[in-house]
Amino acid sequence: MKTPSIRVWDPVVRLFHWSLAVSFAVAWLTAEDWEDLHYAAGYAAAVLIGFRLVWGLVGPRYARFSQFVRNPGDTARYVGAILRGREPRYLGHNPAGGLMILALLSTLSATALTGWMYTQDAFWGAEWVEELHEGAATLTLGLVALHIAGVIVASLRHRENLVRAMVTGRKRAPQATDVA
Repeated sequence: MKTPSIRVWDPVVRLFHWSLAVSFAVAWLTAEDWEDLHYAAGYAAAVLIGFRLVWGLVGPRYARFSQFVRNPGDTARYVGAILRGREPRYLGHNPAGGLMILALLSTLSATALTGWMYTQDAFWGAEWVEELHEGAATLTLGLVALHIAGVIVASLRHRENLVRAMVTGRKRAPQATDVA
């Protein structure tokens, strides 16, 4: 018997997610070589982030920042519940996931901004800009690893393939103990 599911992630959120992941991967892998491809991937990431900021205000329910950005206390309590193995399942992003989205958007924005700055005459050759750019990119890579670990933990704990959900847009229908 097939488990009932509902649509959570709209096509725009899913396309954004995977496009940003590819843009970052391409930019990271071409940082030392293929300068034109590196720049294109960085500009693509910047455009995607700008679009996501707008979509986070006007998109459907589970795309909106107001749905998944929680206050620090709620987020800390949720992380504590994860550590105790007692976190509730969220239909949309959980509080830790919401914080991760903000962190990734911030570090990716810093990476894109400093990358663009480095192409401008005013900052060409400025070592501090290059160091900020590389530091933001490295921090982003660390956050990506943490994000993937969080997805794996949540998928195992709640017996739900979150990667598939970000491909299909569908998650298991909520149960009484889930946070919709």
